[in-house]
Amino acid sequence: MNLEEIGFDIPFGRIAGLRSGTTGGPKVLALHGWLDNAASFLPLASQLPALDLVMLDLPGHGRSGHLGPGADYNLLVTLNAVLDVVDALGWERFALLGHSMGAGIGSILAASLPQRVERLVAIEALGALAEAPERTAQRLRDGVAAARALPAKKLRVFPDLGAPVRARMQANQLSEASARLLVERGVTAVDGGFVWSSDPRLTLPALQRMTEAQVRALIAAIDCPVRVIFADPAQTYLPEPLRSERAALLPQGELTVLPGIHHLHMEAPVEVAHAIGGFFGP
Repeated sequence: MNLEEIGFDIPFGRIAGLRSGTTGGPKVLALHGWLDNAASFLPLASQLPALDLVMLDLPGHGRSGHLGPGADYNLLVTLNAVLDVVDALGWERFALLGHSMGAGIGSILAASLPQRVERLVAIEALGALAEAPERTAQRLRDGVAAARALPAKKLRVFPDLGAPVRARMQANQLSEASARLLVERGVTAVDGGFVWSSDPRLTLPALQRMTEAQVRALIAAIDCPVRVIFADPAQTYLPEPLRSERAALLPQGELTVLPGIHHLHMEAPVEVAHAIGGFFGP
């Protein structure tokens, strides 16, 4: 597979990534899930050689930079970073391929920038995580308390890559090969071994979320063609019938359900590539 390490110096800081496929092919930006990185798309990229596929390490993930002291990760930070990258690429129009959190970010980008986003493939998420209005104050309290306690926590140092690989296998039911792809791009070498490279602030609870009504209005506003791919069984954060109800709101949506785990794009890349088919074009 033709694979290139890339990077962009944007106002946020350094955004790293990988690029594969065919120069001049359909322009597709891949956005990974929470605490994953660009390597999560490598198994699928090998099945989609005709695309010009740019796979990012989102802010605070993988080999990308972290926010400065005192700052918090939020939707606007990520959206601006992604748009700065596509501007740096010179892509006026592009398609999106997102998994989990990346699919949520892709949904919001598609709704907010219909003049630029041509198509969206959303794997294992659609729209944002929602919160009941009556939990607004409790969410704020939990988030503030967690943020104040975080500086006292120290990063765990792993003597070798075996332990973090096993941790990802257990946490996400991944094969060793898939877990190793994520770990090798998701750790930093330090004295005595390795630590996770992701910003610890990414583990903090979000201070605010949309309501379900807001999420549904956003999904209904996505004008471009969307292909949604869900794994069976459903995840607890997006159960049935909620996820199917959201997909049905898309003006130009198609839904495919495949047997598999949450990271089915890593564990079943052939099947996922078949479900994508020629959706992104020749």
